[in-house]
Amino acid sequence: MVGPLETYDVVVVGGGFCGCYSLHQLRENGFSAHLFEAGTGLGGIWHWNCYPGARVDTEVPCYQLTSPETWETYRWRQRFPGRDELKDYFRHLDRVWDLSRDISYSSRVTAMEWNDAAHQWHLQVNNGESYCTARHVLLCTGFASKPYFPPIKNADVFKGETYHTSLWPQNGVKLDGRRVAIIGTGASGVQCIQEVGYVASQMTVFQRTPNTALPMENPDVTDSRREELRQQWPEIKKQMDLTFAGFDYEFVSKKAAETTKEERMAMYEKLFHTGGLHFWLGTYKDVLFDQDLNDEAYAFWRAKTLKRIKNKRAAEILAPEIPPHPFGTKRISLEQGFFEHFNKPNVDIVNLRENPISELVPQGIRTADGVIREFDVIIYATGFDSITGGITQMNIRGASGQYVKAKWDHGVYTYLGMTTSDFPNLYFTYGPQAPTAFATGPSSAENQGGWVIECLKYMRQQGYTRIEATRPAEENWREHVNEVANDGLFPKAESWYFGANIPGKPREALNYMNGWPEYRKWIWDNCAKKGYKGFTLSKLKDSQPVTASL
Repeated sequence: MVGPLETYDVVVVGGGFCGCYSLHQLRENGFSAHLFEAGTGLGGIWHWNCYPGARVDTEVPCYQLTSPETWETYRWRQRFPGRDELKDYFRHLDRVWDLSRDISYSSRVTAMEWNDAAHQWHLQVNNGESYCTARHVLLCTGFASKPYFPPIKNADVFKGETYHTSLWPQNGVKLDGRRVAIIGTGASGVQCIQEVGYVASQMTVFQRTPNTALPMENPDVTDSRREELRQQWPEIKKQMDLTFAGFDYEFVSKKAAETTKEERMAMYEKLFHTGGLHFWLGTYKDVLFDQDLNDEAYAFWRAKTLKRIKNKRAAEILAPEIPPHPFGTKRISLEQGFFEHFNKPNVDIVNLRENPISELVPQGIRTADGVIREFDVIIYATGFDSITGGITQMNIRGASGQYVKAKWDHGVYTYLGMTTSDFPNLYFTYGPQAPTAFATGPSSAENQGGWVIECLKYMRQQGYTRIEATRPAEENWREHVNEVANDGLFPKAESWYFGANIPGKPREALNYMNGWPEYRKWIWDNCAKKGYKGFTLSKLKDSQPVTASL
């Protein structure tokens, strides 16, 4: 454990992709750095997400860091790796980069306070168990690190076992032959249902919003395929740098409105059977802007899905005739036999739109119709206080004495999705008003983490010890982020993209939806190459800080 007098150039918080990459790059560039990780091992969300069926929905080889020493020596086993394979990959990163020598595990940063006289952050770990100081702090807490529990009446009276998918016990849970309730059909719900349905004596799914999940198609990576990907990697990497989401595929260049229906149906067939997210993020881009074209895409998805569901009542709940929201405007999950589970006699589904949960009772769940369903285990697959929750759950006090949570309570303000005014020398990756939910952890690590490293190098070269985003800069960025997000069908959905899943959370764009190429223009061409435009930089003894004009 780090002692109370330790001081670093940079403290990194969180040991996922962004944290691992940043710690390595900081050390490579001569900064003293230390990483605090709340878990007992690396992986970030892949450390905590050990629920049944946990698996990534970005395919190999895109879901990895691109440094040659990391990818040349790792052998991926599946197109879409499962949690155990991803944990193994992080152990590989640790071995290759010797990361653990500068990491404190089981160490949660619980509070931070800025000392403006010293241009330093003072950090508290594990509620005062230890302390340290750092010139700069980089938060790599991810967009899904604060679980959300819905406010269900009498939630504490249930006498069985309750679990949240993101807080799953590391040694697992016995579900064989038990009566299990699963609340939620988002990504973790879909994956959990697919596994629990095989072993539970009874499984009841409580669904609020249908998930327009797509077939995963997850073959093993053969030796020949692995070698093919290795040979193709340089070109794949170039393609990833040019695409909207950092994948090795992109939206169709031609507009759907410029094609015939026959052409579109042929394209949809191809994309659907390719598996993965191609039918969503590899389709015609105007499907996400034109309601009629969007309805057509939903109808195609529904026709494919209905063929797989024999239970007519379940079919209408899972794939209703009227779309629950425009197709693709809520996070689409990938599935492997998800819909077929609802054909089994031991599986039931409750439509919470028509029959909500009224309360928990000692033996299970009572719904609004008065029916009590008895369970041994209740699983909350209810998601997260996404995008901002990982940051606001820490007590971070800025230069004026304001806490970041209070600042963002009525709306998020960041500059470039990596900084916020009144909080000098504080950076965050994979967070609010960045490409986050429309990107991958590895791409965010290298794009945003790379920007932070270059900023710190610039400050060191110029002798600056303090950098802070200006209020006008973050107001302009917020306006731009919301303007981009509202130019399409996304605002029609009640999604966590806009904070709609958390009661009382402001409804606003939490992600930058213009893609990586445009985002990189902002952070490099419009900011870094212009002397860090939009920031105020100063030295410890400066009386007149330098502000790069807007």
